[in-house]
Amino acid sequence: MTPSAPSSDTPPSRRIAEDLRAAIKAGALAPGEKLPSERTLAERYGTARNTAREAIRLLSEQGLVTARHGSGVFVREPQRLLRLGSDRYSRANRETGLTPFRLEAKRQGKEARIKVVAITRERPPQDIAERLGVRADEESVLHRENHYFADEEPVQIVSTYLRWDEAQGTALIQPKTGKDGIYGRLEELGHIMTLVRDEITARMPTPAEAAVLDLPSGVPVIEVLHTSLDQEDEPFEVSRYVHRADRTGLLYELPVE
Repeated sequence: MTPSAPSSDTPPSRRIAEDLRAAIKAGALAPGEKLPSERTLAERYGTARNTAREAIRLLSEQGLVTARHGSGVFVREPQRLLRLGSDRYSRANRETGLTPFRLEAKRQGKEARIKVVAITRERPPQDIAERLGVRADEESVLHRENHYFADEEPVQIVSTYLRWDEAQGTALIQPKTGKDGIYGRLEELGHIMTLVRDEITARMPTPAEAAVLDLPSGVPVIEVLHTSLDQEDEPFEVSRYVHRADRTGLLYELPVE
């Protein structure tokens, strides 16, 4: 890798980062390959070591490299995506006896694990209350929080909200709700899912989300705010999905009317 010609308008740290980024893109620095040390980069570009350190920080924020304690900094290897399809709530899939996440993981040769973190009655966030049609100033919802793993890697946080007056006294307040999950129990309560509404945004994670998902610096999350509607066009369940953007893809196939 040959240093690019200096530019008076480009800070040295950014110039080093741009050269390294170009080498990664061209394959001169392959996935899994170790980057030159800070000392080597500083000598090569005639800068201070903290300038080289800043260049590596820029690459880390862009998700191009990852640091391994005691080993160095390496080009990040491409990750297989866990693709969440628009058919994940179909009755045909439910009849397999697997929850949507377990079925999607199985299809892609991954081992799924779901950790039930909390099941509580509480006041809902305002956006949840609006979509579920409940009061935000009362303990009007059951909140189930689960953490999902594929091949023991954390990939998503799911916070599911149900009306407390429906969920109380049912299997919905238990960690295990049955082989077909919460939707089977909700059908028993009269809610047959006929329509879903997904609101999708990308953002940087909160510190708590970054810790749970073990996110490298610079990796964003995909947030899906999911609302299930029944045969009466009534919302009966709202879930907030927070996905690792480097581990998850969303695939939707929609009819055009």
